[in-house]
Amino acid sequence: MALGANLPSSAGPPADALRFALHKIHGLPGVVPHAVSRFWTTPAFPPGSGPEYVNAAAAFFSATPPEALLADLHAIEAELGRSREVARWQARGLDLDLLAHGGRVLPDAAVQDHWRALPPAAQPLSAPDRLILPHPRMQDRGFVLAPLAEVAPGWVHPRLGRSVAQMLAALPPQAMAGMRPASA
Repeated sequence: MALGANLPSSAGPPADALRFALHKIHGLPGVVPHAVSRFWTTPAFPPGSGPEYVNAAAAFFSATPPEALLADLHAIEAELGRSREVARWQARGLDLDLLAHGGRVLPDAAVQDHWRALPPAAQPLSAPDRLILPHPRMQDRGFVLAPLAEVAPGWVHPRLGRSVAQMLAALPPQAMAGMRPASA
């Protein structure tokens, strides 16, 4: 899963929001923590949409169905004031994305492929009405792949057939521009 924040929340500054979320996630029934990446400072995406983010990734084992797990993640976001009624890709106090659930493809290969192939201009304008796994943008984003490579470098995308490490290595240099490990 990916975690990010670039605004203060009731938990404090962005890094504290990530710590709060990790504590809550590790306390969810059936969640067995595996690894957490270091925190990264990354430029806001899209450029100019707010202050820098603090991003991280976490890997854990869970038999909880992915839709229920996503509902739990949304509840944690809401606890820190996140509203999903605003426009996409805005500054926020906490963003939790379920990137994958093992090798599952949801809801099916055709829908996952459709959302993954969505042209860049259309991406901020439409959102799926259901959970899409793997996350359709993960292979394009350094702020997702760099932390994820620290906790699950060998996980293989079931539709692309590439590992996290391979997807990270294939990114153009600008996908990592301005990223650096956070100091705290």
